Amino acid sequence: MYTRILVTTDGSTLSKKAVRSAIELASATGAELIALHVVPRYPVSYFEGSISMNPEELASTEKRWAEKGQAIVDAVVTQARSAGVTAKGVITKSDLVAESIVGAAKKYKCDLVMMASHGRKGIKRLLLGSETQHVLTHCTIPVLVLR
Repeated sequence: MYTRILVTTDGSTLSKKAVRSAIELASATGAELIALHVVPRYPVSYFEGSISMNPEELASTEKRWAEKGQAIVDAVVTQARSAGVTAKGVITKSDLVAESIVGAAKKYKCDLVMMASHGRKGIKRLLLGSETQHVLTHCTIPVLVLR
């Protein structure tokens, strides 16, 4: 049914639920699992909502974020392998989370994307946006959204 499943994770409780479901589906179908974590870039200007930092501090902050993201995908890979699923962890650095997800699905030739959604509505959705909605409308393969 599926040969390669992309699961997105940020390490939150909700995304861990999506990871568990993705591992179960990959195990049931014999699919390979690609665990993706998108590391944001630190905002560099006042208009992006940041305070001024020197380049060394910026690099240090982004390095910590990347290390945390690597730990998150490593945990998913370990969990998947213990369930007998072939898995790979991928880290991408970008402020464009949804576009990174769609791009990774293409790059790794996935035939399903699994991701969690907070299900924000109203003003929260307007202010915080919806990465899930963007993936749903721009991805050319099936997207399974879990809440």
